[in-house]
Amino acid sequence: MAIISDIQEDQNAPETKPSQASASSKAASFTAKLDRSNPLGFVEKVFDFLAQESDFLKKPTAEKDVLSVVRALREKEIKKVEEEKKKKRQEEEEEEKTKKKAKEEAKAEEKKETPLEEGKKEKNGLRVPNKGNGLDLEKYSWTQSLQEVNVVIPVPPGTKSRSVVCEIKKNYLKFGMKGQPPIIDGELYQSIKPDDCYWSIEDQTAVSILLTKHNQMEWWKSLVKGDPEIDTQKVDPEPSKLSDLDSETRQTVEKMMFDQRQKQMGLPTSDELQKQDILKKFMSEHPEMDFSRAKIQ
Repeated sequence: MAIISDIQEDQNAPETKPSQASASSKAASFTAKLDRSNPLGFVEKVFDFLAQESDFLKKPTAEKDVLSVVRALREKEIKKVEEEKKKKRQEEEEEEKTKKKAKEEAKAEEKKETPLEEGKKEKNGLRVPNKGNGLDLEKYSWTQSLQEVNVVIPVPPGTKSRSVVCEIKKNYLKFGMKGQPPIIDGELYQSIKPDDCYWSIEDQTAVSILLTKHNQMEWWKSLVKGDPEIDTQKVDPEPSKLSDLDSETRQTVEKMMFDQRQKQMGLPTSDELQKQDILKKFMSEHPEMDFSRAKIQ
């Protein structure tokens, strides 16, 4: 009997329905595509969905809440744009600093490789001569003419001759201050005439050494062997100095200058032009001969 009673009670019991909480907890899906040309259409679909699936829009504060959300999102977007601009400015400033630093380092390296005391280095490793057809080095400078070489060495103000050590030989030059390492100490580029050389103190701030060349028909590439060499093809003697030369020497110098200019322009030298003239004359005198393979050596 007890069992039957239990069954009857179960049969008479009212049917249970899904609770409202269970139904409300079920998530509703929303599907929509955003048209970038009409974003308000997407927003309108969102609010339609909210109206159908919730009581959000029925709340008296709905409009205020929506504006609050929009305002917060807008402020977030503005902040994001400002942060991106700030980041971009910082990157540009950093890039500008990097470029500036690179330029400064390049200039420093350039000065280190070719300081003001030395002429610019060419592709062949030679230096462009200074205005005196010599070279400005770190501790001294030198200039030259075809006959002489003049060396200028800065010394401490008030220097007296007794403090100077200067030794001039046919193929050797040594200069320095007593008790200190020599400033110049080496074999000269070419031999000189020691009896025609001398040194003097200029304004007690520099020592000038005059060296008379033994071979007065050639330009020196350096003062002493081992120093940076100049490109003698870029030597440009002053016309006024050429006028002081005798006619034979002047012709030789002018020939040298002409040949240098011709070589720089890739044109034949005076000797090559002379050979061409001789060949042309010989060809005109012997038309019966074939000169198509003739070469000028």
